[in-house]
Amino acid sequence: MIHLNLDAVSSPDRIISSFEQKGYLADEELATALFLSIRLEKPLLMEGHPGVGKTESANILAQVLDTPLIRLQCYEGLDVHAAVYEWNYQKQLLSIKMEEREPRSKRELENHIFGEDFLLARPLLKSISREKSPVLLIDEIDRADEEFEAFLLELLSAYQISIPELGTIKAKSKPIVILTSNRTRELSDALRRRCLYIWNDFPDFTKEVRIIQKHLPELEEKMLGQMVHCIQALRARKLAKTPGISESVDWASAMLALGCKKLDQQLAEKTLGCLLKSSEDLNLVRGTVLEEILSDISSGNHE
Repeated sequence: MIHLNLDAVSSPDRIISSFEQKGYLADEELATALFLSIRLEKPLLMEGHPGVGKTESANILAQVLDTPLIRLQCYEGLDVHAAVYEWNYQKQLLSIKMEEREPRSKRELENHIFGEDFLLARPLLKSISREKSPVLLIDEIDRADEEFEAFLLELLSAYQISIPELGTIKAKSKPIVILTSNRTRELSDALRRRCLYIWNDFPDFTKEVRIIQKHLPELEEKMLGQMVHCIQALRARKLAKTPGISESVDWASAMLALGCKKLDQQLAEKTLGCLLKSSEDLNLVRGTVLEEILSDISSGNHE
């Protein structure tokens, strides 16, 4: 891998330090997984709850390495044309029209219009076509179909892609591959075998306080502690959409914008839309549940 800032990822401790400089608090387990993924040149599969920082860790890694981030957002029905390549049909048709003036043999014409000049590279092909190794983020792979997951195996194991009209294209420089999954479905054993693995959980109280302080150092410490205790108590409830770290930061930002010094029920209910993102969860939490959580925080029962 040429021209990468590998000194910034030369050890797990160095990764922790480099990430913190970018505002991301990586723990030892994540730093070790990233270090080994880079050193062993193996993809890293990151599973965990939505909103725990899986995607952001790939963004930060690209920044730390001073290399482009290429992102493939997965979804149901994702196919080769959207993920790997497609042909520029308009340009091909125009070229065929122009060739009518100077006819070529059928084979010559096919070789011409199915050449690289007519190829539109999508994220996966782009990731192996660069001289400088990018970070390739295959985001929410669990949303893609099993057929597409199977297609990925060639890239994940051999860092190459087969295109029927062109043959096999090998990586100029191996991309650093990170796959994320919210575990909406079980991934295949074949894919898992090709990857290193880490489970990303919600942060504990101390780490979440540090994360929010990193973003909002001016937030009053007592207020921040109350909010994080409330957030963590809500995560223990059966919610349709459990609030992630980004929602925690949004809620804290709202409190700061409103100039709040103390967390009370009226204020919390007014701003719950920063934290909870479904009507079912808002209806569940407002009233008795929120009153109970705040009462426990006030009495110290959260300890």
